[in-house]
Amino acid sequence: MESLGDWRRDKYVNEVTEDDYDKELVFMGWVQDIMVLGKISFIILRDRGGTVQVVMSRNEIGANRYNFLKKLPRESVIAVKGVVVPNPQVQQGFEIQCKEIRVLNLAKSPLPISVDGQVRANMDTRLDWRFLDLRKPEVQAIFKIRSTVLSAMRDILLEEGFIEIHTPKIVATATEGGTALFKMKYFDRVAYLNQSPQLFKQSMMATGLDRVFEIGPAFRAEEHDTLRHLNEYTSIDIEMAFSDENDAMEVLERLVVRVYGKVLAENYSDLQTLNVEHTVPEPPFKRVKYSELIERLQNEGLEVEDERSGQKRLIEWGDDIPLEGMKLIAERYKSLYFITHWPTSLKPFYIMPLEGDEEVSHAFDLNYAEKELASGGQRIHLPDLLRRRLEENGLTPENFTFYLNAFEYGMPPHAGWGLGAERFLMVLTGVKNVREAVLFPRDKKRLVP
Repeated sequence: MESLGDWRRDKYVNEVTEDDYDKELVFMGWVQDIMVLGKISFIILRDRGGTVQVVMSRNEIGANRYNFLKKLPRESVIAVKGVVVPNPQVQQGFEIQCKEIRVLNLAKSPLPISVDGQVRANMDTRLDWRFLDLRKPEVQAIFKIRSTVLSAMRDILLEEGFIEIHTPKIVATATEGGTALFKMKYFDRVAYLNQSPQLFKQSMMATGLDRVFEIGPAFRAEEHDTLRHLNEYTSIDIEMAFSDENDAMEVLERLVVRVYGKVLAENYSDLQTLNVEHTVPEPPFKRVKYSELIERLQNEGLEVEDERSGQKRLIEWGDDIPLEGMKLIAERYKSLYFITHWPTSLKPFYIMPLEGDEEVSHAFDLNYAEKELASGGQRIHLPDLLRRRLEENGLTPENFTFYLNAFEYGMPPHAGWGLGAERFLMVLTGVKNVREAVLFPRDKKRLVP
């Protein structure tokens, strides 16, 4: 194989303009295809900016070199030095008249999966060969959009006066109770992978930092094996002092609206690659009370399985809304909307109950059609009430000492939310399987690669 030497890429394919015509530039990438027509061959070179036709002439290259290069295996890595020439007959409007090619690495043949999309593979096969799958323009488009989304969120939250924090992912106590925890050996003790930064970000409200956010991994050992669930995902979390759930919803609205605008401005070509169209949503998003939705689902005759009898019965207040019910709701609410005033029993122990009606909470979810994107609400800031809610959820307050201590010495009212990056990306990119929105998904069956 040949050395890169002193060659360096001048531009990606999508960066070429008419000002570059008749200039000699260096391009680098992968051989997507080769078409041989006697003494002239056409190499389709692909980089992250797109593809370009490289015209290779035997007279220019030399017979021996030409005979070698025209047989390059697909997906071999090359560097091309050539002149940019306008050609209205090709998609890009220009091609590269090759002067010299350096072969940097040869690919094995045949390829385990198709990179040009001519032969479709199932999701498991694609994930087994993820590095090859990621060479497809439509797959790369997802992660270009993901990069824009996460960087935009960070910028927006900083502009909103939030301070970025990073909390532990190895913890001694369950964040939200339950059994959805990955247990691990931590030296001579038992520890867990954290379900969320909830307890830590709430404790920050007692510090005077007032507004904090974190973008990081979260882990849930749930048994779900669906197109919407992962066991490791990226969570965008905020917490804000001297606030209630309405303040938190307004921040979330502003963030979502601005992220849409940023993606439309910076990733329009990627959305086209994915064949997805969006407009920037207009705030305020619709707010619908949980009780209204239950009444509507009762009118639709939606049945659920009773936990005690195991028999089917009409859905009633206090039941979680199953996917079937969310799909019925999505027939009316096809875009972004909030579900508010959830039953306290359906929400975590730290959610504040309504004053005068503790069966209802200051909680909300942000949904897009049937997909839950974010969940949040006003938190309990009163230590006695918080201890009682822990006990009512079958949790031992003594196991939450570090957390409860923050509420004993001046904890202001506060609120916040957590937004799942992959669920949001499903909406923005139009993918049907959440595994498409993460580089190397971790679910119940997959630990490698």
